[in-house]
Amino acid sequence: MTRITYNWSCLRVRILASVIATALLAGGLSGCVHRVDIQQGNFLKPEDIERVTVGMTRVQVRAVLGTPMVADPFVSTRWDYMYYFKRGRWSSPQKRHFIVFFDATDKVERIDRPTDTVPPAVKTAVTNAVASE
Repeated sequence: MTRITYNWSCLRVRILASVIATALLAGGLSGCVHRVDIQQGNFLKPEDIERVTVGMTRVQVRAVLGTPMVADPFVSTRWDYMYYFKRGRWSSPQKRHFIVFFDATDKVERIDRPTDTVPPAVKTAVTNAVASE
């Protein structure tokens, strides 16, 4: 029976080569993972947001915008509509936060837009003419 002997330098090279191969394989496979688009909250079109005006009732606001994402049970005069959308891994997320404040008679008192990273729609002469009529 013959005995196979390895010297230390040969064994080190094999171990180092297997560690490098494993690291490259793991790094290469992690870059191939598909990231699912994340969409949360109420998607509101800019036209729908523009339709909400001061003096509307809660029922009218709900008919236009839908059920609010956050309706605080302790502060019943505020409805928060939030939207978050992140496409894939590398794009920056789009965030939109729209708040409707109601007065004591359940009518819209004021509207606030603290966060809006969605690019605004481009207005043309046709849309401005329709809006002014």
